[in-house]
Amino acid sequence: MFEKIFNPQILNLLFTATLETLYMTFTAAFLSAIIGIPLGVLLYSSRPKNFLENKYIYYPLGVIVNITRSIPFMVLMLAIIPFTRLIIGSSIGNTAALVPLTIAAIPFIARMTENIINEVPKGLIEAAQSMGANNRQIIWKILLPEARSGLVGVMTIVIIALIGYTAIAGAIGAGGLGKVAKVYGYDRYRLEIMFACVCILVVLVQSIQSIGDFLVKKLDHR
Repeated sequence: MFEKIFNPQILNLLFTATLETLYMTFTAAFLSAIIGIPLGVLLYSSRPKNFLENKYIYYPLGVIVNITRSIPFMVLMLAIIPFTRLIIGSSIGNTAALVPLTIAAIPFIARMTENIINEVPKGLIEAAQSMGANNRQIIWKILLPEARSGLVGVMTIVIIALIGYTAIAGAIGAGGLGKVAKVYGYDRYRLEIMFACVCILVVLVQSIQSIGDFLVKKLDHR
């Protein structure tokens, strides 16, 4: 079996698929962080009794986040095919998969960001307000710096989840290791290819988890 895996054509196929998986994973993680973290900050700051309290923002936004989080990824990917085509021009391929991957990750990041920032001591915010800090300064100089290690932990979890989502996306229209495992492994009864894909995914997850744990320890000043 291992002799078949080390065939140059198979190795090239696996290498290309790994790059495609990494492209989808990290691009979607970056895009979802750009949107999800500010949404999480907005959820926290607009909560009742917080410095930007606004029930007309907090409750509707919270409902949208909860509903989106509850939709299984495969269902979400199929349901938003028209939207994906509108944005990308196609519903098939690695770039098209970025749309559902990003949408799936945003609500998770938003809710986890809210929860992490909620752990920032209220005394720090009150002290900043007493010294005349405005809302933007509170967010950029107090909340986000204090929550940075937690945010790295969240993004580590999100990246690992996105790796799993790319495998699903690959099986139903995108590329990456999911497509290779489905088309070249399962459909053609090539167990060695499926085994190789699983091994690569395990290595990716373990590597990202290790790097994430290291960065969390480095950034945690407690």
